[in-house]
Amino acid sequence: MIDEILEDAETRMQKSVDSMKIEMTKVRTGRAHPSLLDHIKVDYYGSDVPLSQVANVNAEDARTLSVTPWEKQLVPVIEKAIMKSNLGLTPNTAGTVIRLPMPALTEERRKDLVKVVRAEAEGGRVSIRNIRRDANGDLKTLVKEKMAAEDEEHKAAENVQKLTDKYVANIDKLLAEKEEDLLKI
Repeated sequence: MIDEILEDAETRMQKSVDSMKIEMTKVRTGRAHPSLLDHIKVDYYGSDVPLSQVANVNAEDARTLSVTPWEKQLVPVIEKAIMKSNLGLTPNTAGTVIRLPMPALTEERRKDLVKVVRAEAEGGRVSIRNIRRDANGDLKTLVKEKMAAEDEEHKAAENVQKLTDKYVANIDKLLAEKEEDLLKI
């Protein structure tokens, strides 16, 4: 029973770290990367579908993304979706290819993005601490129901703390990498 609680806590902590990684990829560093457009939905025959399912998204160079729709009539729809996404990108269309030049980031904007990334990291840390609290609560419940001894509970609580430290360190490492990436000119 204790092993199941530890396994569940570790799985949930890993999901929190993975979720944070996804959120951090949405923060633009000034370099073109196809994942910047992952969250954009396009109206395709009455239903909203991810951009990657109706077009090819590639990085032409360090500062330009190209979007090639699979159907010509989707070009204006994709342009509109990109404009509404609040990414600060202006699409340039040449025939069926939509090019998205990445504007250079100002120092002030970089500092704002660092604040956003730090807030995201703190959210990840809070999530991991909540998982620790849940796991420790489950362990105490086992002791109350006499399904585990107190010394087993203490040992398991130490293991939960080690997991917490490990995943918080992962988040701190991701944060440091993203901050460095954002502040690099």
